[in-house]
Amino acid sequence: MQLMTDAGASPGRHHEYPEPAMSLDRQYATGLSRDRIEAALVAAGLDLDHLQRADLAPLEDFHTMGRIATSQLAELAAIERSDEVLDAGSGVGGTARYLAGQFGCRVTAVDLTAEYCDTSRWLNRLVGLDGYIAVQHGDVTDLPFHSASFTVVFSQHVQMNVAGKARLYDEARRVLRARGRLAIWDIVAGTPGELDFPLPWADQPALSHLASADQLRATIESAGFSVTHWSDMTEDALTIMEIFLSAPPGPLGLHIFVDRFAEKANNLVRGLSSGRLRAMQAVAEART
Repeated sequence: MQLMTDAGASPGRHHEYPEPAMSLDRQYATGLSRDRIEAALVAAGLDLDHLQRADLAPLEDFHTMGRIATSQLAELAAIERSDEVLDAGSGVGGTARYLAGQFGCRVTAVDLTAEYCDTSRWLNRLVGLDGYIAVQHGDVTDLPFHSASFTVVFSQHVQMNVAGKARLYDEARRVLRARGRLAIWDIVAGTPGELDFPLPWADQPALSHLASADQLRATIESAGFSVTHWSDMTEDALTIMEIFLSAPPGPLGLHIFVDRFAEKANNLVRGLSSGRLRAMQAVAEART
């Protein structure tokens, strides 16, 4: 797999980063992610020198339905040991660690938030997966990788922050080999109406860029993909999220490092329940 060229130059297409990219970084960065996670792990009685992958499960999947959604999507995308996977918009690395640990494949994780990248590298080392996962700070609309570098692009809860969705999926197609798979788990716009903020991906409306399911599918297909699986998972997502939120918070969870997490999650559930938000699961194949 080819990554960055010399001197940090990107082999991808070059775009001027829009101003919202800086605001988006502030959406997720607190400067405290690693410190908060480390303190919570120690407080839970875990030995950081002998940490297991399962120990991180409650706090590493920052998307609707958590690990359930990731495992379902991995199965649909038919991930294999031989795959070269790009986790595009990787957060603190939960998806990358799951794929590498479960399937033994090589994963490259890219995220716009440098703090999340640093936290991801640290967690990868703690559970012995740093040899399988490369973490790269970068923009999913201007990927720092050569064309045809990957067999799978995994994208969970990313496009809601991206106004230029055509660039996002053009880049995904560029870095995929012919017949490579694009695996998507995302939130889209449903019936018209105002949403309650903050949401997990946006503290304010200016950071939320929702398309309808039909618009999203058309954009993906226009980028050179053939959709092989397209499913509205809203009811499943709503049921699981309601069960999750009805339980008292444990010592480990996303609330450890995501500010106002309960408020954001409840607003997401309210949007799914009203039909103003929909949860979509999809797999598409890169056309030759």
